[in-house]
Amino acid sequence: MAASDYTHGEMNIERQAKMFSAFMKAGAWGAIITLLGLGYATFTLSVGMPWLAALVLTAGAGILVGLGLGFGGAWVATIVGLSGVALFVQVLIMLFGLVL
Repeated sequence: MAASDYTHGEMNIERQAKMFSAFMKAGAWGAIITLLGLGYATFTLSVGMPWLAALVLTAGAGILVGLGLGFGGAWVATIVGLSGVALFVQVLIMLFGLVL
């Protein structure tokens, strides 16, 4: 049997710990964005809330939850960007509704 220089418990795991932390943060981001999308759809389609009010409500809740979890400025920029995309899509839906 070959001799090994490995000693149990003395391995540097700094990179693995950083990767795990990043993976968990990405998972939390994805889960919260998914919940916000489902909340927006529920408010507009099931509850009958006007789309702009639902957008403001879900974006505000998303910003508060993200800042509460310590996601920082990148999270706020992501929510604002996704809200801009949602606003653009809703305007397109309104315009196509006028044509049909």
